[in-house]
Amino acid sequence: MIPDEVIQIARDIKDMRIRGAGEIARAAVKTLGITVLNSKANNVQELLEELRYTARMVINTRPTAVSLPNGIRYVAKKVNDELKRNPTLEELKETVEKAAEEFMVNSQKAVERIGEIGSKRIKKGDVLLTHCNSSAALSVILNAANQNKDIKVFATETRPKFQGHITCKILRDAGIDVTLIIDDAVRLYMNKIDTAIVGADAISSNGALVNKIGTSTVALVAKESRTLFFVAAETYKFSSETMIGELIEIEERDTEEVIDREELEKIGNPKVLNPAFDVTPPQYIDLIITERGIIPPQAAFTILQEEFGWLGGEKEYLF
Repeated sequence: MIPDEVIQIARDIKDMRIRGAGEIARAAVKTLGITVLNSKANNVQELLEELRYTARMVINTRPTAVSLPNGIRYVAKKVNDELKRNPTLEELKETVEKAAEEFMVNSQKAVERIGEIGSKRIKKGDVLLTHCNSSAALSVILNAANQNKDIKVFATETRPKFQGHITCKILRDAGIDVTLIIDDAVRLYMNKIDTAIVGADAISSNGALVNKIGTSTVALVAKESRTLFFVAAETYKFSSETMIGELIEIEERDTEEVIDREELEKIGNPKVLNPAFDVTPPQYIDLIITERGIIPPQAAFTILQEEFGWLGGEKEYLF
């Protein structure tokens, strides 16, 4: 029996009540801890089956968010290591709870570290642009503001879910001069921008960025305008599967996020596409800010080797 809280978290991730790659990863890992706390398992194998079921259910909620399965992998790796010791049921439960807590704490620290590192690349008086609502990108911006660099920020609305409104609220609450613009106005205002900075939902082994739809347009316009384009991303957002040629799936979401059924009927029921993400080629990215330091996109493969080993590391993860 899967706990009701786990089922609700899975629904909240799928319906974007829990959003942002970092928050999604932490919520996913939290479900493993909840599963253990509510487990009715009588032995290790029964507990593993409960964990597998929870992991598979949560992983299927958001196919593009690489941080989600990578968070699960973090816990699974700790479980694998513990199983080599032939643990008792209680010892394995303790391992899962500890690993889940470690991941959540480390992921928060990674965001803080990214802010510290990235803010050094922001100069006094810079005008920045950000797209969507990224905790890592905001950490850089907020750190720069706390250093009295007198920055200004342009934030896109980020249709169709308007995550840019959340970004504006956070920045205004921090006392930062922020201007909200529609997504299509990026090209008009890019010449006013010193640096565009965005987050990441996934980064492939060749350094390509998968992020909120519209990101690639921001990057292309920045390249055309000779404006710096930075990506802020924790290393657990790097996709190990892309090391062996797997493609990152681009999630298609409900068309009613774009237009409701009644309005759709009024215009003749055309086909509607609602991709949640797009792909930005590495040649449009100036640098990637991680908790380990700043890297060029071409170094993504090295990060993956260090994180997951050759060709994605162990394949015997339990879930």
